Amino acid sequence: MSEHHHHHPVSGKNLFITIVLNIIITLSQIVGGILSGSLALLSDAMHNLSDVVALLIAYWANKISSKPKNNQKTFGYKRAEIIAALFNASALFGIALFLIIEAIHKFLNPETIDSILVIALGFLSIVLNAISVLLIKDDAKHNMNMKAAYVHLLTDVMTSVAVVVGGLLMYYFNLFWIDSIITVLIAGYLIKASYALIVESISILMQSVPDDINIDELKIDIEKYEPIDNIHHLHIWKLDDHDIHLEAHIDFNENLALKEVTKICDEISDAIKKKYHITHMTIQPEYEKNDNKELIYS
Repeated sequence: MSEHHHHHPVSGKNLFITIVLNIIITLSQIVGGILSGSLALLSDAMHNLSDVVALLIAYWANKISSKPKNNQKTFGYKRAEIIAALFNASALFGIALFLIIEAIHKFLNPETIDSILVIALGFLSIVLNAISVLLIKDDAKHNMNMKAAYVHLLTDVMTSVAVVVGGLLMYYFNLFWIDSIITVLIAGYLIKASYALIVESISILMQSVPDDINIDELKIDIEKYEPIDNIHHLHIWKLDDHDIHLEAHIDFNENLALKEVTKICDEISDAIKKKYHITHMTIQPEYEKNDNKELIYS
């Protein structure tokens, strides 16, 4: 028994414009960072690059989610988004570490930085990111991928403000070492965000039980039904960000008619889905079957 969730359609036009704006920000900051000698600009560019990839993943996921399942891909293409997210987060984690190492080197050996270019490109990033936030604000209320992108874009505005403040301090007070400090702060944020995404993606790919589901509590909820003797061979996993699957064997203590068994399984399924937000549940009813009765057994 399964439920179908209809996700709010993402505005393709607004998403496309947002992607273009963030590509402009990223490329201008990479070029500006190289020309000005500012690592803070480069680190902010990497932050914006993460948004470009996140937006592309959201756009891609929105397109491929409608592709039909087939005999080879019975789950469809839902995991493609998770694989892409893991690759993106791992790459950003490595880039952030590199930026921190370079920032330490530049802090110990400060160089003159073209602060005017840093300030100008920082302001450009603030303006274009603010426009991007407004463009996807409505989609973020209904779509998890877009919500994540929305939060990233908001943090981009804040990191760009930090870049501008650093540029002003360099311009008026020649505090060129501040560039390294801002770089470390932005790279540190990138590491924190990337690490969380890496852990979550690996957890989904490893078919781990979602953190908010307590297996022992779920076992009690199922075994409290009078005709049920025990639940065993339990598996719970997330297919993607939205869908949680459960399969289990359930022993009945009576040799009931199939119609009655089906009714009880439906009652259990409806109650468990509602309480634990499970989207697809498969129950195998059994009676006096000689198999292993451990809750977790493969």
